[in-house]
Amino acid sequence: MKPYARRNKRLYRLTVLILSLVLVAGGGYLAWKHMDYQKGAADYAEAVETAAVPRLEAVPVPERGKAAAPDPNLGLLAEVDLDSLREVNKDVLGWIVIPDTVLSYPLVQYEDNQYYLNHTWQDKRSSVGAIFMECKCAPDFSDFNTIIYGHRMNNESMFGVLHNYKEEDFWRDHPTVYVVTDGGVQVYDIYAAFEVGIREIIYHLDVKERDQKQEFIDFGLEHSVISTGIVPAAEGQMLTLSTCTDQGHATRWVVQAVLREAKES
Repeated sequence: MKPYARRNKRLYRLTVLILSLVLVAGGGYLAWKHMDYQKGAADYAEAVETAAVPRLEAVPVPERGKAAAPDPNLGLLAEVDLDSLREVNKDVLGWIVIPDTVLSYPLVQYEDNQYYLNHTWQDKRSSVGAIFMECKCAPDFSDFNTIIYGHRMNNESMFGVLHNYKEEDFWRDHPTVYVVTDGGVQVYDIYAAFEVGIREIIYHLDVKERDQKQEFIDFGLEHSVISTGIVPAAEGQMLTLSTCTDQGHATRWVVQAVLREAKES
């Protein structure tokens, strides 16, 4: 066999070996990822059972000119057992849910914004992470703007479902975010959804003055890809749900809501 033929044969064998290793490694990673997702899903299914969270029906936006019907979800959510969740993890603040979607999870808060990126509510390490409040926000939701983070999962779990708010029809069918805390049930009306840079006013935690609050509200309304007709007042309290995009780390996808009512427990 000629020298160049032997070299080509060795090169071919080496290429085949490298490709085989890549395929094995890729398959192993996908298998691990699948198992990790399944374990995370199991953790959150256990949370629903532990807290006795009821299945809720979405209350759509009322037709123009018609009064909103009484909200049956308020009474149902008042029975959520947060104390049982805290027996598992003291970082649990409450429960957050958008009815008729997969978004129904314990809400936690830690001393930094890194820990729950890769730990579930049960304090188990997982790429699924948890739904968690900005570490500098008041845990009683008393701030002008409370920021809550969650991963965008490909199966729409965690905050993956938030990308559906690019469509107004989805908003009309799912216009409300509920948060259960020790103080009761808080009802938020979604008013905006958009992609935003991480340095914009949406992520500023020092919005205190009335003109700053108005700037904050105007920014969301101007950038929103949906038109809800809801215009929050500067005296209101906002909720910003934040997740990643497919544009890298420079931007986030946010869904914003304003507090409509709070039913004390």
